Amino acid sequence: MNAARTAGIVLMIAGAIGLAYGGFTYTKETHRATVGPVELAVKDRESVTIPTWLSIGAILVGGALAIGVLGKR
Repeated sequence: MNAARTAGIVLMIAGAIGLAYGGFTYTKETHRATVGPVELAVKDRESVTIPTWLSIGAILVGGALAIGVLGKR
């Protein structure tokens, strides 16, 4: 299996996951103040949405790489 086919399969899997979940959320902890032994921290929830067009594009380009349309020169 060559590198282009492997990259194509990875792109198709990533595109399918992007379509299935539509995005992800993570928590970012920021330290705002430290007063003596007391530390005040703020946790912010950030969410990232993955556009549908990007997921579909990844699946299409990955499929083209996997079958060899874009991998040959």
